[in-house]
Parts: sequence; structure tokens; C-alpha cells
Amino acid sequence: MLRIIDARTGQSVVAAPVRRGLTRVEAHASGYDAGALRVLLVADLLVRALELGGTPVWALLTGEREQAELRAGAAALGMHPFEDGRDLAAAVGEAQVLHVAAEGGAPPDGTWVAVAPASVDGADTDPAVLRLALLSRPRTEPARLDGAALAEAHDTLVRWRRAVADWARRPSRPVPDEVRRRLRAAWEDDLDVPEVLRVLRWAQDAGPELPDGARFETYAYADRLLGLELTRDLGAPA
Repeated sequence: MLRIIDARTGQSVVAAPVRRGLTRVEAHASGYDAGALRVLLVADLLVRALELGGTPVWALLTGEREQAELRAGAAALGMHPFEDGRDLAAAVGEAQVLHVAAEGGAPPDGTWVAVAPASVDGADTDPAVLRLALLSRPRTEPARLDGAALAEAHDTLVRWRRAVADWARRPSRPVPDEVRRRLRAAWEDDLDVPEVLRVLRWAQDAGPELPDGARFETYAYADRLLGLELTRDLGAPA
């Protein structure tokens, strides 16, 4: 069950107490910059994690400036579409609400997921590389992504996509129960995505006790949360 830290109280709370009830994830972002995109990315992760747990979700974007630019940036980074929260939020009725907003501002009413600021050196960064670089940092810590950080994310993404394409040529094997448990325990613990990435690094380097077919299924399963298109190169020449 997904639990998050409510920035208003500092307490860990169940993200969706009524599991099958509609949950509204509302991203509060104005102005097109890396910090606002990071807010949307955390909201996208919440949507994905809740859906993986069987909770229906409605994702909204609320803000006053550069909303079209933010939507385009979110789409480029592989996020779920956000509907316009200014027009639709009042129509949800009794939906559970999770607010995602930058830290330091006036918190919205209700459960608040705070996101630390972000800055990026490099205007022409591949969106998937930027997504991985942002995912590699805890959302509660400022993310200052320089050229070295972006290069590391690029190399990791290329290496993982190639490995996944290679593993896909082997006989399929299910995700081991313990690996699945570790992945879910990570993202259900306040969206600890850096720990999810550590599990994937372990799976890549694990010995023969983890068959290649199981590595493939592990990466494909984790990518339902990460949204990195790790299976994109399937069928490419070896």
C-alpha cells in the first residue's frame, strides 16, 4: 500500500485510504522551468504507483502561467496527460485528493506532496535522459543537473535499453517474488524511486541465479512506474 509523507504534517499517510475510490492527483505548477516539470513528474509517478495498486486516478494540472508549455514538456517526458484543474476540479465531488506542489510555498488544503527545486544545464537534453536524471534524485532534495549528471543518465539509459533488448532474446522467466517485493516496497515507501533504480542495478549485475528472461521481466515491470521506455529497442539488431 502506497504511503507518502504529508508535507503539511510531516506524517506518513496512506496515499489512497479508499483503495477503489477515485483519487485526484493535482499538480500545482506555473511557469515553464525545470522545477515545474519536476512537480509534474512527481505527480506522474503518483498516478502510476496508484494505478499499479489498483486505484483509479484523475490527474489535473492547476496553475496560471505557461500551461500549454508545461503540458508539452510533460508529454515529451512521457507523462500521463493532465486535465485542466481550473475547470474540472470542482466536478470531482468526494474524490480523494493528493496535491503535488513545490516546497516553500503556501501548502494547499489536504494532503500535500512537496517537491524540491530543480535546475538543468543543457537546453537540448533528450527528454528520456532528463527524466532518468530527475528520477535518480530524491524528490525532497534539490536536483542540480549539470553536464556530468546528464551524461551519466544518458549512458545508463543506453546501457539498460541495450541490455533489455538482449535479455528479450532469452526464454521468458517471471519476476522473482523477492525482486517484485523489493521494487514495490521501494516505490510504496514515499515514492523512493532512487531505491527502485538501485534494485535494477542489482538485477543487471546479479549472477546466474537471476536468468536473463527474469531480468527482462523485472525491467519491464519496473518501467511501468519509471516510464523510461526501457523496452524501446526490442527487435533492434544485436
